[in-house]
Amino acid sequence: MRYILPITALVFLTLSIATPSFAVTKVPPGNRSASQPKIPATSVSRTRSTNGSFQAKYEKIRDLIDSDKKLKGKIKKAAKRYGIAPIHIVGALVGEHTYNVDALDHLQTYYVKAISYFKSDVEFSHAGESVSKFVKRPEFSKCETSRDSYDLWACREGVWKAKFQGKAVGGTKWPNERFGRVFFQPFYAGQTFGLGQINPLTALQVTDVVAKKSQKKKLSASRANEVYKTTMEPDTTLQYMAAVIRVSIDSYRSIGGFDISNNPGVTSTLYNLGDVRNRARRAKAKGGLPRENYYGWLVNEKRSELEAILK
Repeated sequence: MRYILPITALVFLTLSIATPSFAVTKVPPGNRSASQPKIPATSVSRTRSTNGSFQAKYEKIRDLIDSDKKLKGKIKKAAKRYGIAPIHIVGALVGEHTYNVDALDHLQTYYVKAISYFKSDVEFSHAGESVSKFVKRPEFSKCETSRDSYDLWACREGVWKAKFQGKAVGGTKWPNERFGRVFFQPFYAGQTFGLGQINPLTALQVTDVVAKKSQKKKLSASRANEVYKTTMEPDTTLQYMAAVIRVSIDSYRSIGGFDISNNPGVTSTLYNLGDVRNRARRAKAKGGLPRENYYGWLVNEKRSELEAILK
């Protein structure tokens, strides 16, 4: 027997589905700061050590994108798959290669490096204990109910900071360093890789999103060489870049109540800083529009120029 809802109930149900739980504020294009925020000393010294300049590094990555039709095609394809504008990916590429590392001259170089990393014998570990084994400790048990890979690894980072960082546990004195620096940098400190300069922990955080959107096999901390190959190879690193940006946009909308989808300076800032879900919570509590940092400021400043090279 069919049950017919009263018309008043139908109206209420329709309104409850159509109406969001809170208002979403659109973040307009452009910079909130009139001048560029201060660039960190580490970025300045890194650029000076190679006798370079930020302008020269910006022009190099801009020209690489502009001159490589295949790369532009891959950027657009990744952006479409993840439902974002291509300028968000371009902005992250420009920010990383202007303020962190120099872009390599040819896309093919990244493919060659990806193969070399895949063949390497490397493990995510500290003092002989793999991170896969480490996170099986009882302190991390609460993280197993996390809804996705992002929250899983964010929870593990939180447990590390609260229970282990700089503390003596079980007769072992743990370093007073970030979780990612202790367990996910077996080669050298300050590690990010590939065209998108993605660090291994970030890749693991968004592997659920990539698996769903791109039908890629999920990454695992127990297969470090696969993580490195993925972050080095342009085809896959662009998918992971798009996933990171997608998570930022979704988090700021659902948690913070901000629509940042038309401000690549803000998405680039979040790409640079990470920890987007906690930042979204803080942005909501603070009020006011999200602001760009030095890295995102450049992206917004150069937006028209960068969009022109995509056409």
